[in-house]
Amino acid sequence: MSFSLQIKEELTDHRTSARHCQIAELAAIISSCGCFSVRQDRRLFLVLQSENRLVIRRAEKLIRRAFHVVSQVSVLGNGDWKKGRLYTLAILDNEAVNRILKSVKYLSETGVLRELDLPVNGLLLNHACCRRAFLRGAFLSTGSVSDPHKSYHFEVVCANREKAEQIQEVIGTFDIEAKIVLRKKSYVVYVKEGDSISALFSVMEAPQGMMELENIRILREISGSVNRSVNCETANLNKTVSAAVEQVRDIERIRDTIGLESLPEPLYQMAMVRLEHQDAPLKDLGQYLDPPVGKSGVNHRLRKLKSIADELTPSESEETE
Repeated sequence: MSFSLQIKEELTDHRTSARHCQIAELAAIISSCGCFSVRQDRRLFLVLQSENRLVIRRAEKLIRRAFHVVSQVSVLGNGDWKKGRLYTLAILDNEAVNRILKSVKYLSETGVLRELDLPVNGLLLNHACCRRAFLRGAFLSTGSVSDPHKSYHFEVVCANREKAEQIQEVIGTFDIEAKIVLRKKSYVVYVKEGDSISALFSVMEAPQGMMELENIRILREISGSVNRSVNCETANLNKTVSAAVEQVRDIERIRDTIGLESLPEPLYQMAMVRLEHQDAPLKDLGQYLDPPVGKSGVNHRLRKLKSIADELTPSESEETE
């Protein structure tokens, strides 16, 4: 099961006790995947369709709890196994449809239908709990979240910019920043930061998903920290090795030109120790000297040797040969 489906399973099983929250969540689902029509006898019917069975299951549960209406649910195959099945929920009882559409503010008291292309009526989102439910319904209907082992990406796909801006605004009321991008003919509300996605799961009341995401984030941060530490140590080791190679080259140049015996005793001893322990770090080199010296003392002597080597001209080298 994908991580996105796992979150939707948890949201589908969430128990929403307050009727106004049930209506706000149902309004988001109807806005995303619903359609209604007026028959010749002016009776209404409502249909919800989705390729995700969880959306229809959730809608059926909300309608049954909030309105005590039993829906007709069917599964249709479209002949193409790659496209999967189409799950449909239909309510044909005119009185039930009227009650539902009036509650979700898509039908006025005077019988005027409100276009489904319009955002959900803001009166349904006055309370924070209702905004939570609204986001839950929007994510269930057209949302998705990436596998957090690979990346952090949360999105909800909307049919038009007005609906996208409404979802962005509702997310913003919980101090979470969301952005909108146009993808083909749809507007996508998205969040990319791991901590913001975790906060969204908390807002939508998916605690199990939030905890799993937090655990994955911690493991990723530890892994990243270890990798950075290893990379840093590797870089330092490479730097140490490169410096040691250069130091040996300087000493060999002195040896092959004016001879190491011409050096003062402290530098002669330093040169011999470095040649004998070419892979040793500066701190260890100091312990091989008599008397031992610290890292700064070793570094000082090696800089002196480098200075002497740099002063030797190619002609001096040739004369020695």
